[in-house]
Amino acid sequence: MGNPRQRQRGGIRKWPSVRTDIINHLKEDPGCVATTMVDYYGLPPEWPGRTESKGLGTVQDKVQYLQDTLLKNLVGEIGTGFNPQRFVPFVVMHEFEGLLFSDCAAFSRGIYRPDLESAFRKIREQFATPEEINDSPDTAPSKRVKGIVPGYEKPLLGLHAVLEIGLARIRAECQHFDGWLKHLESLIS
Repeated sequence: MGNPRQRQRGGIRKWPSVRTDIINHLKEDPGCVATTMVDYYGLPPEWPGRTESKGLGTVQDKVQYLQDTLLKNLVGEIGTGFNPQRFVPFVVMHEFEGLLFSDCAAFSRGIYRPDLESAFRKIREQFATPEEINDSPDTAPSKRVKGIVPGYEKPLLGLHAVLEIGLARIRAECQHFDGWLKHLESLIS
């Protein structure tokens, strides 16, 4: 989204700017569906629903509340006559790297370090699902991976890992992520 020349690396832009980009895309192509994939813990507190969601129970409750609030905010801004099914906000519970723990053997092979499978598995076994891997800003999935793999680069090694793991395996292990994809797939039919 946005002007590629003005893109910043890392972090999430302010909601009004992101919302404007989404609305512009939706208006330019009346047949398109827009979605997001942003990290709950990385969201600035100014995003609609972010501050209020902190007081909710589970991470899933927080994420669902935030997704619902983002949809309501965008619909309120774009006005009447807009089909809200055309915007599908997705907030990943923690980070993209959490999804990579869906298959620790494939993850380690995908980044050309099969010797690290046991280190990844040790992390994975501490959580019910890969989507739950996080318990503080210092132990976010990406920080855990960088602690094991110095020089880890998400754009290159993350892509290689995802290709090795496969979408089917990630979907089987990550219900929230799978639900998002099912929702998008339902819009096609």
